[in-house]
Amino acid sequence: MKRIFQYFTIASMAVALYSCDRDLLNPAPQTAISDTLTAFDKPYRIANQVTALYTSLKGGAFYGGRYLVYGDIRGEDFLNLTNNLITNADVWGLYASSSATAVTGLWAQAYRTINSCNLFIDGMNTTGTAVVGTALSNNYLAEARLIRGLSYYSLLQYYARPYADGNGSKLGLPLRLKGISTLGNSDMARSTVAEVYAQVLSDLNFAETNLPLTNGTAVLNTTRAHRNTAIALKTRVYLSMQKYGDVITEANKIVPAAAPFTATTGVRDSLQADITTVFKTPYTSTESIFSLPFTTNTGDVPGTQNGLQIYYFASSTGASSEFSLNPNGILANTGWKTTDKRRSFIYTNTAGTRFLNKFPTASPADNSPVIRYAEVLLNLAEAKVRSTNTVDAQAVALLNAVRMRSDPTTSFTAASFATPTDLINAILLERRIEFLGEGLRNNDLMRLLQTIPAKGSAPSKTPNDDGYIWPASSAEKSLNKLWKDN
Repeated sequence: MKRIFQYFTIASMAVALYSCDRDLLNPAPQTAISDTLTAFDKPYRIANQVTALYTSLKGGAFYGGRYLVYGDIRGEDFLNLTNNLITNADVWGLYASSSATAVTGLWAQAYRTINSCNLFIDGMNTTGTAVVGTALSNNYLAEARLIRGLSYYSLLQYYARPYADGNGSKLGLPLRLKGISTLGNSDMARSTVAEVYAQVLSDLNFAETNLPLTNGTAVLNTTRAHRNTAIALKTRVYLSMQKYGDVITEANKIVPAAAPFTATTGVRDSLQADITTVFKTPYTSTESIFSLPFTTNTGDVPGTQNGLQIYYFASSTGASSEFSLNPNGILANTGWKTTDKRRSFIYTNTAGTRFLNKFPTASPADNSPVIRYAEVLLNLAEAKVRSTNTVDAQAVALLNAVRMRSDPTTSFTAASFATPTDLINAILLERRIEFLGEGLRNNDLMRLLQTIPAKGSAPSKTPNDDGYIWPASSAEKSLNKLWKDN
């Protein structure tokens, strides 16, 4: 257990020393260790740089907290308590500007991560492969490309039109695939949404081919990418593109045709009998396909006003929270029974205000979830129904697997659904319940071109309204002379 935490602590230092700081498109001067003549001359230096990529991914402005928070608070299930722009009141209210903390911070951290991956890939192609050998080099390159692909996918969910709007023909992102280590390299036109998705899938396909089937321990199988990580992420990507046949193809690699649903190759991913164990130490269950760990070590924390705990959980000791659960949101849905185990993630204070306590720990912060096996099951279920336009039997069984492990009193049958649309709606409802606080609500609304519902004082947003997607970071627009707005 300590070993992986040490990896991420070392990685924090490696990021500072090696990775080009592309914050606001302004790379920092390179230090001696980041020079390609030395950064790739020893196996241990190369290994440390790989773990540095994970550290960049789990930055507080990215998967260390804020990215997941944005995905939920843009939806209808949370209410803002503080009206603080630094802690995302504008994201919740759907009026974030190009200079907003969220907009500039996520853009900077995601592109910093992408550039770190690019620099690593460039260095391996130039020097590193000869040092560690082709097989290990491809393993490392697969990790870098998975992180880069995930980063580009994540940016698409906020800054570009959904794939369904024009079949990917709308403007997407600057598709930077070479490392930036000097000033004056910011100009790049936006690729289309389809072109960026194609690169994401290229990265994930390479990762699937070259990652190990298993990393050998429960800790490493949770916190380092393996083959099933790439497959699971592809089910998410294809679902966002509404390519349901491809979702099925990918999911079938790690989901058997009938229950019990457990991956038969690679890491034996499966649901946990008790969902609450997924979010408790040691965070290494077979359901957690990919999550990011934290320690109390300097540099290995989400940072001030970034972690999941400070946004969602108000404890009995008086600790404050930025967002409470909306009593008129998913809490009010009668399909979510009071006896459902997932209701245990709700904390009610003395005033009767309810909060999400799925991530109650501030120090060290709870692992930040990236993707779970439950999502793969529901991705497959939805894809089966949409591709066949039937009340698909396997889809019902997959829905039951997720629902009944927390609510054994509810068992669906084909007769429970009069139409395929009814089954799809039940799957979408299950996603809202199952992944509350894990950042998927925005993705689901976007991929289906659905209106973002109103909540509290925040208005609804249709797909044609300003605020439905974010503007680009003001820094990108000021430094990239080839940038074009939507």
